[in-house]
Amino acid sequence: MSVTKLSVSLDAAVAEAAAASAARRGLSLSAWLTRAAESELAIEDGLAAVAEWQAEHGTLSADELAAADRVLDGKG
Repeated sequence: MSVTKLSVSLDAAVAEAAAASAARRGLSLSAWLTRAAESELAIEDGLAAVAEWQAEHGTLSADELAAADRVLDGKG
């Protein structure tokens, strides 16, 4: 896997909380930040997919959204 070194600035409280979370998981801060970025990118991709689906099929109904929430909550 290739890596790109970056210099980033974080709010001090965010940096401290991220470092603590990384330590609890036995990860380097870089690995933790990579996972956080991957998670955000997956959410962005999912939202884009939903928007694309809705553009083709129409807006999801309240019942459909509730069913999706149940699945995401592990209750469906």
